[in-house]
Amino acid sequence: MRLPRRRFLHLAAGIAALPAFPDLARAQSYPARTVRVIVPYSPGGPTDVCARLIAQKLSDRLGKQFYVEDIVGAGGNIGTGQAARAAPDGYTILVTVNSYVINPTLYDKVSYDPLRDFEAVTEVAIFQSAMFVHPSLPARSVAELVALIKANPNKYSFASPGFGTPSHLLGEQFRVAANVDLVHVPYGGSGSAVTAAVGGYPSIGFAALSAALPFIQDGKLRALAVMSQHRSQALPDLPTIAEAGYPELDGDAWVGVLIPAGTPKDVTARLYREIAEIIDDPDTKERLAALGLEPIGNSPEQFSAQLKVEMEKWTKIIRAAKIKVE
Repeated sequence: MRLPRRRFLHLAAGIAALPAFPDLARAQSYPARTVRVIVPYSPGGPTDVCARLIAQKLSDRLGKQFYVEDIVGAGGNIGTGQAARAAPDGYTILVTVNSYVINPTLYDKVSYDPLRDFEAVTEVAIFQSAMFVHPSLPARSVAELVALIKANPNKYSFASPGFGTPSHLLGEQFRVAANVDLVHVPYGGSGSAVTAAVGGYPSIGFAALSAALPFIQDGKLRALAVMSQHRSQALPDLPTIAEAGYPELDGDAWVGVLIPAGTPKDVTARLYREIAEIIDDPDTKERLAALGLEPIGNSPEQFSAQLKVEMEKWTKIIRAAKIKVE
């Protein structure tokens, strides 16, 4: 259900199609002071990595500091809520993931409306999640893991970056599809979930491949599948979850930039132009690719339309799996 992506072939056209700044002087003078970049998750995951890369390059290009602040808690709701209440002046930016549109359905109450309280700037990149286990587990494939769990009911649990994250929902979908007994153990981000699995508890994890990749390469974790319909460029020999027998599980996630609703259009346009050019820079592409992230850089209009589609998609998944956080 992901919207077709124009990616970089149409990046220049997207930038050129933006309306002229209504206040050119204000756009050119932005930013006049330090800009706060809120990441509602812990360091080490793809959201934090993308935010720090973009913030550093914005600081270099615009001559003012863009600093990242990780505000962890409630599956991303605390940091997102703070960003929603910030002044709409371009000096608070939110960098987040799919949970932004997932949480309003997953939780009984959240402190923001994803379609009303923010304006889309751009989708920075997409990334894949992976299913991995601690090397102490004898399972070397998804089928072997399913057999192991079924032979040992009430024994195994899985780590995820937190309630409502795409990785959590993928784990729940897998639990239902494979009809296995797995208990969810949430953490504050992909980095924390991966660290827990490296320590052996829980011994099964679902998290961003970019966060788990160094430990997989070092042998501290064993990857069983990439939770996507296509293989990872970083681990081309790793089978997809579809190849493992579960084609209905699609785990591609995104990292995106949003700003509080009401931010002047010229400031939004300036941010989009700058970030889109950063994403299109060969150095950025190379650094993201090394982490298993695919650069995007779509327009505010495209990203805004995608958010609506994503809300519908995840609402159906959550209701089908009967997942709810009180």
